[in-house]
Amino acid sequence: MELSGRTVLVTGAARGIGRELTRQLVGQGANVIGIGRDSAQLDQLADDHPRQVSTYVVDLADEPALDAAIADLRSGHPELSVLINNAGVQAPADFVAGEAHASLAALRQEVAINLTAPMALCAGLLPVLARHPHAAVVNVTSGLAIAPKRSAPGYCATKAALRSFSRALRYQCEDSAPQVRIVDVVMPLVSTEMTRGRGGAKLTPDEAAARLIIGLRRDRSEVFVGRSLALRHLMRFNPALGYRLLRDA
Repeated sequence: MELSGRTVLVTGAARGIGRELTRQLVGQGANVIGIGRDSAQLDQLADDHPRQVSTYVVDLADEPALDAAIADLRSGHPELSVLINNAGVQAPADFVAGEAHASLAALRQEVAINLTAPMALCAGLLPVLARHPHAAVVNVTSGLAIAPKRSAPGYCATKAALRSFSRALRYQCEDSAPQVRIVDVVMPLVSTEMTRGRGGAKLTPDEAAARLIIGLRRDRSEVFVGRSLALRHLMRFNPALGYRLLRDA
């Protein structure tokens, strides 16, 4: 896939992997529409790339706001040919101790941002993407979709569901819109605001973004980034060990 001249929609563009994706896509000649919640950071992103980046300030958990943005994108950006569902949040919660019940709002937001929003964006924008001879939907998932960890069952569940959604959507496109590639990018632990204070060795956002773009350019259906590739192999040959290693990650 050639990215120069394309219009790419990136969610979670204000920071972390999304900000790096925007920067690197612009470097390859793409035009980026960035969606995020932080208006100041989005404004700075647009100011840094005045001719190639436009932004929407949208809370993906706000269904009316997201629906309005999708309607505007459908009518105002027929040139859109790549959708990258990158935004994600994680809400650690102990269901047994009652912590999950006390933070139901955070859990519902987690489902909305990590799963419902990507599905809504695909539902609204796939007909636009399908008008192009070569298009793509990229869903950013996680190694925790393959082997979950104890402390964040909601996050793990949403990423596993997004992986399953990606595969089913791929089947639909293979039958009805083969020009649209559905890409599942499985991330390891990446050094972002969400993972601050967690884990040890982390991939940098710029490395994570670069690996995603390489996979997209090579027309891969699945892209296992960094240590997620080792986890994939481990789960094939010794899933019990994989589950044990990730259990308390």
